[in-house]
Amino acid sequence: MAIATKLMMRQGQALVMTPQLLLAIKLLQFSSLELSTFLHEELERNPLLEASDADSGPDLAQNLDEGGAGEESSSQAGFDEPREGDWAQESFAVNAADLAADLDTEIGNAFESDGPPAAPAGREPAAEEAGLSATAWTGAVGGGGDGEAPNLEAYVAAQPSLKDHLVEQLALAYPDLRDRIIGQAIIDGIDEAGYLRDDLGEIAARLGADPNHVGAVLATIQTFDPSGVGARDLAECLAIQLRERDRFDPAMQIFVAHLSLLAKRDLAALARLCGVDEEDVIDMAAEVRRLDPKPGRAFGGAPIQPLIADVIVRPAGDGAWLVELNSDALPRVLVNHSYATRVSAGATRDEDKSFITTCLQKANWLTKSLEQRSRTILKVASEIVRQQDAFLAKGVEHLRPLNLRTIADATAMHESTVSRATSNKYMMTPRGIYELKYFFSASIAATTGAESHSAEAVRFKIKQMIDNESPNDVLSDDAIVARLKAVDIDIARRTVAKYRGSLRIPSSVDRRREKQGMMRESARRPEAFATHGRIGRLAVPATPIDFPGGRS
Repeated sequence: MAIATKLMMRQGQALVMTPQLLLAIKLLQFSSLELSTFLHEELERNPLLEASDADSGPDLAQNLDEGGAGEESSSQAGFDEPREGDWAQESFAVNAADLAADLDTEIGNAFESDGPPAAPAGREPAAEEAGLSATAWTGAVGGGGDGEAPNLEAYVAAQPSLKDHLVEQLALAYPDLRDRIIGQAIIDGIDEAGYLRDDLGEIAARLGADPNHVGAVLATIQTFDPSGVGARDLAECLAIQLRERDRFDPAMQIFVAHLSLLAKRDLAALARLCGVDEEDVIDMAAEVRRLDPKPGRAFGGAPIQPLIADVIVRPAGDGAWLVELNSDALPRVLVNHSYATRVSAGATRDEDKSFITTCLQKANWLTKSLEQRSRTILKVASEIVRQQDAFLAKGVEHLRPLNLRTIADATAMHESTVSRATSNKYMMTPRGIYELKYFFSASIAATTGAESHSAEAVRFKIKQMIDNESPNDVLSDDAIVARLKAVDIDIARRTVAKYRGSLRIPSSVDRRREKQGMMRESARRPEAFATHGRIGRLAVPATPIDFPGGRS
């Protein structure tokens, strides 16, 4: 059989990922913060995109609903409309005629003025010579010069960080430059909680220093404020603080070395190891609880990003639920067709015309994708509210089992689209703010064959049972299974153990030992406990310690 080259025609199906489809998928899975960052970058790259003010939101929405005008304007300017993507079935057009009139009024002076703005009347020359403008003391910081009080928050000093605090003490402790370099490298390895996460050997190798000298510098840093900073684990952190209080005796050394026994409330084993009685062990435990396990958190950490709800659910007057998008989380971006027309009219080179055409197409794709993203999120959230109506009305115990396929079939979407629409999106309800993924949970069958139960609702019931158990009757996993079957929940013991572990609840043996230890401590020091009708956790003014293997 001879090998030859020939031309063949074959028919087949393939999914083509157009640029519009890729952009729509990318925007859909963004959170509100990620979307804001992406739009900020696009505004810097695309000169035809503009961020509208909050006041222009209703006008922009009105312009987006009006079709035709934007398409006619772009066609007259010599631009081709972008092709529709397979995913974005619905589109909208910007009313360029109305926007052009607004934009010419708002930004025309900014582009056409040739010189700097005129100085205000009555300006003090001395102020300008000193480098201060006339608006520096009136409206530049606070509100405009209309009599409003200045923004005092602009004058508040920034809170020093933990590293800055340690560097100031390092400069006083070591006048030698070499020691300060080593100390700076150690401080750079300290995290926000105050623990040293870098290995001393790696620091010494990186700086070409003697490991013993690096260890001596670390010992000096561990004497800095706050007490316990620079420790490499919890035991060393507590030991530093106890040593400064002159309470690190041999018994306390053994006590700190066996913190896992303290987490299990095994006071008898701690008493044997330390060579003291259980009353002394209780006093030692109370003293350890008064220490700070994370000395660096007093200086704060990275700025906390606020949680912004994408969807708001409110009760309607007729007993239904009103689902709407959060206007504060919606992006406000518009296409400046007027500016595109003026620039294209003065463009003479083919490269400039191609650049303007590409920018206009990308801007139109972006605005259409943003609108489609909002529609998809609202459609998915509305279906979730319809499915979880009992949860919104009665609480977590009435949460229904739900999966992506159910929402996808109800909204005529693909499961992957529903997954992207619910990722990193949050819903504000009368019961709090929840991630959209929270409403999706596995189902657990009922013993009588009735409607199945949500795994999240079962997990909530388990937590309630354990919180309400008495110290003399601690529930085992088998007892919890029996109680759940009594309320028509068919669940296995290993599933109960898995849910209990996800809630960070110790076993029945550890809970019994913990509650019995609390009862003994309560008998000796009743003023340190808040019982609330039953034996509760130790209520001391100091911050509790998260010991490994148990609860504080």
